[in-house]
Amino acid sequence: MIGRIAGAYRQAFAGLPAPVWSLALVAFVNRSGTMVVPFLILYLTEARGYSATAAGRFLGLYGLGSLAGSFLGGWLSDHIPPRRVLLLSLSFGGIVFLVLGPLRSGAAIAVALLALSTITDAFRPALATAVAESTAPGERSRAFVLSRLAVNLGMSVGPVVGGFLALHGYIWLFVVDGTTALLAAGVLALAFRREPPKPVPHGKTRDQGSSPWKDRPFLALAFLMTLYGLVFFQLLGAFPLTLRDRFGMAENWIGMSLSVNTLLIVLFEMLLVHSLRRVNPYRVLAWGSLLMCLGFALLPLGSGRAFVVFTVVVWTLGEMLSLSIVSGLVAERAGERSQGRYMGVFSLAFSVAFVLAPLGGTWIYQRFSPETLWYGCGAIGVVLWAGFNLLSGHAAREAAGAPATG
Repeated sequence: MIGRIAGAYRQAFAGLPAPVWSLALVAFVNRSGTMVVPFLILYLTEARGYSATAAGRFLGLYGLGSLAGSFLGGWLSDHIPPRRVLLLSLSFGGIVFLVLGPLRSGAAIAVALLALSTITDAFRPALATAVAESTAPGERSRAFVLSRLAVNLGMSVGPVVGGFLALHGYIWLFVVDGTTALLAAGVLALAFRREPPKPVPHGKTRDQGSSPWKDRPFLALAFLMTLYGLVFFQLLGAFPLTLRDRFGMAENWIGMSLSVNTLLIVLFEMLLVHSLRRVNPYRVLAWGSLLMCLGFALLPLGSGRAFVVFTVVVWTLGEMLSLSIVSGLVAERAGERSQGRYMGVFSLAFSVAFVLAPLGGTWIYQRFSPETLWYGCGAIGVVLWAGFNLLSGHAAREAAGAPATG
């Protein structure tokens, strides 16, 4: 069994260019230290004494920085080599992590969180652009899946270790997260030391290539992914609060629950994507979004750690069916000269959700009830299922050469 799985993975990833593997290694090292953000709301409520609503405002501010970082990272990646954007993001982000940990003042924490998210969230569109530029169009789907595999393999380490470290002091989360970011910057510089970045064509400006703001099907996709993010980013707000308040789980158990998500992705996502490669991607995205939202909507219906793991399995299956393919869809629409801008707007959609999800989620959690929040997530899943199926029909008409209806 293990041999067949290993053989399937070798076949799935065979032939990818060396730069793609190097970028995956950088992503793995960086994400293996991801500890601060998954436990940020618990840090703010327990170590700093803020209410859940106040902590949600801090996360909303983090999301505002994410908005800026997503746009900046995409814009820069169309003007300077994206690997340089990655190096800047990792280097300065690592320093800010180390500075943020000892801060006590609410104003200082707010400024540092804003700076941190602006810098670190430039990483995502730059990584996607670097991967797209390093592969031929026919290889991009596999390359993006490898990148996600590396990210999730790292994430299977970070939250688990972070959960145990948090029991001994939250300061260690900031130290490890900052150190791994700086280490990833070193790996990036070492991996590409003999390979100069692809030069940006002379005179390249934003109005060359297609504009994502004029691509109505892409904007519809981005809007739906914003709704998707409103549910998904409850992972950083109401989800850990629910595991603590309803299920009585400490930080180490919360970290281990999150590791179930990343472990499943590492073991099965590539095999799942490979088996569905001939299925309409928008249909897969529709069902994946519905399952992801359903996993969260199940939370009020059970009790115990085993039930939490079951819900994680459900929304992880949805995540694998959706996030594994959507970057490839964006890259295909972008063309060769607009990768950075499209990836920037795509990341922007998630950043908008990052702003709204913790604010809205923690407010609903306290003002109404956790049940209201989680059942609302299920309702959003139905909307996403319908929306992506509509986009599927539009894409089919577009491929057939029929006039676009917008």
